[in-house]
Amino acid sequence: MTETAPMTSAGSDIEALQARRRAMMEGGLAARRKADRRFRWLGFSAVAFSALMLALLLVNMASAGFAGFQRSEVTFPIQMAGAMQIDAERLAQPDPMGGLELAGLEKVVDNAAQQAFGPEAGTAIADGAWREVADMLIADPALLGRTITVSLPASDQLAKAQRGDGDPQLQAVARKLESEGKLVRRFDKGFLRRSDATSPQSVGIWGALKGSMLTMFVTLVLAFPVGVLAALYLEEYAPRNRWTDLIEISINNLAAVPSIIFGLLGLAVFLAIFPHYRSAPLIGGMTLALMTMPVIVISGRNAIKAVPPSIRDAALAIGASKVQVVFNHVLPLALPGILTGTIIGMARALGETAPLLMIGMRAFVASPPSGFTAPSSVLPVQIFLWSDEIDRGFIERTSAAIVVLLVFLLLMNGLAIYLRNRFEKRW
Repeated sequence: MTETAPMTSAGSDIEALQARRRAMMEGGLAARRKADRRFRWLGFSAVAFSALMLALLLVNMASAGFAGFQRSEVTFPIQMAGAMQIDAERLAQPDPMGGLELAGLEKVVDNAAQQAFGPEAGTAIADGAWREVADMLIADPALLGRTITVSLPASDQLAKAQRGDGDPQLQAVARKLESEGKLVRRFDKGFLRRSDATSPQSVGIWGALKGSMLTMFVTLVLAFPVGVLAALYLEEYAPRNRWTDLIEISINNLAAVPSIIFGLLGLAVFLAIFPHYRSAPLIGGMTLALMTMPVIVISGRNAIKAVPPSIRDAALAIGASKVQVVFNHVLPLALPGILTGTIIGMARALGETAPLLMIGMRAFVASPPSGFTAPSSVLPVQIFLWSDEIDRGFIERTSAAIVVLLVFLLLMNGLAIYLRNRFEKRW
């Protein structure tokens, strides 16, 4: 009995110790699982918050931009038969718009608006609205002998009164015309076809959109091949010495330089070489290419470095030259990563305003650019200029222009992502 008691006591101590260890392990495991659940929910909350903010941004831009895609229009008839001394054959000759102007179409349209709305509406139609009637006549010369019903942009004062701003007396006139169906808000199909103007009723986005396209094309043509070749040389051919290290440090620093510095560089260098191309897409593209190139070089080097060394060794083992290894094996495998960096760089360049303001791309351009050396504006600068106007109509147009910029950005990124997935290879 005396020997059994100590053995029983030792056994119970071991069991108690094991129980404590088991409890500690279960407690630690429960804490780790709790921390894992907490981290999972934090990650989900971050993603959900980001998605919510993005959805709020898109909804806000879409709702605000919806009014920007509309304009106030007045509807009235115009008696064209016998109103002008011009025949249909003249409209088939060069400069039909000039022929209609000399024939007095502007006066005919103004008189018809005066008869339709009377003196109480003041100047009911916008300046230059007769040109839309001229476009209709040029497209269909048979209208010269008919009475046509047109819907033309209202004047800025009448459009402002329709929105509830401006002269109270004119607001009453606008409400009366609205009740009669003569003053309506319609989708402005010409917003995507016209260029900048002094009136929010007549402005369009095509000039700035075309300027952005031309500028992005120049940026891509200059930055992409130079950036890829530089990445290939630094990663595959350049010797490892202090000069190479200096170049790498310089490229990394250039990627973080504020964009306005590149604008100053473009102003000091490119405009000094091409002084007659101020505000041209060529100069804007060259300036943005300098800003985009370091991003492409850095992402390209990382993509090339990620290609397994066994790919190079296998190609060299079967007799391929260094150039064949780089361009036939390494570059195709690294191309998806290179395109990812290009997407990031081009998206940043598309939204830049400061460097383009420095090289003069804030000029008032009333017609789309005819080429890479013609004066032009770009979407971000156009948005900046319109947002500085005090007229509420320009504020609405600004929201619409932002929607166009976002759509353009999504299309450009979508194309780049498609190309990246198209060339992606797995090993």
